[in-house]
Amino acid sequence: MTSVLPGENVPAQHVNLKLGPGLLQQTSVGGTSAIVSTRAGEVQHSANRSRWWIEGNSRRYSPAPQESVVGVVVSRSGENWRVDIGSAHMATLDGLAFEGATKRNRPNLKVGSLLYARVSLAHKDMEPELECFDAQTRKSEGFGELKGGFLVQCSLKMCRLLLDPQHFLFPLLGSRFPLESAIGMNGRVWVSTKDPRQVIAIARCIEAVDPDGGGMDEAAVKKFLTTLDV
Repeated sequence: MTSVLPGENVPAQHVNLKLGPGLLQQTSVGGTSAIVSTRAGEVQHSANRSRWWIEGNSRRYSPAPQESVVGVVVSRSGENWRVDIGSAHMATLDGLAFEGATKRNRPNLKVGSLLYARVSLAHKDMEPELECFDAQTRKSEGFGELKGGFLVQCSLKMCRLLLDPQHFLFPLLGSRFPLESAIGMNGRVWVSTKDPRQVIAIARCIEAVDPDGGGMDEAAVKKFLTTLDV
C-alpha cells in the first residue's frame, strides 16, 4: 500500500465511491475534483475498490459518519446527553435517537453509562451526533446502553482489526468460553463474560495482539492463553 502525507492526492475512483477517515474530496475553481489525504498513513481500500481510507497510527479518534463507537455519558443537557467518544469534542445524543423512543418512553441514562452508538453526523465545524439505531432498518441492531461488562482501551488500528470477521482473536476466545462484545472504531472494546477472570484474559489478549503493544500472532496467543487461569 502507498504511504501519503496530508495534502497529497489519492487515486480513488469508483462509481459508488465512499471515502473513510483521512480522505476528503475537494473541488477546484475550474470544477475538477480530487481526493486529498488529511492525515499521514497508508492508503487502504476494499476488495472492490469502492471504499477508501487512510490507515494511520493516530491516538485520537476522528469521528466519521456511520462508524460504530463506544461512548460514556458525561452529562445531560435538556432532552439530550453529552457523550465522550474519545474525540476532540463531546458528542450529542438526542433523547429520541433510540428504537421506538418517544417523549413519554425513552431510556433513562445516567452519568457514567456506557453506550454502543452510531455516528450520524460528523463535521469539522460541528459537534458529532450519535444515534442508537441502524440507519436503514431503524431497529436497535445491538446499539444502545451496555450494561455490566468491562471497557478495554486499545489502539484505533486494533479496533479495525477486531472488526474484521477473518481476524483470529475473538473466534479463538469464543471457542474457549462464551462472551459478548461491542467493538467501537474509537479505540474502545466492551466485553462481558460470566467470570471476571475471563474478562481479564480478554483484556490481556487484546493488549498482547495490539500492534501498538505486543503484536502477537495466533500461535503466540494460544501459548499465552495456557498461562492464564481460564
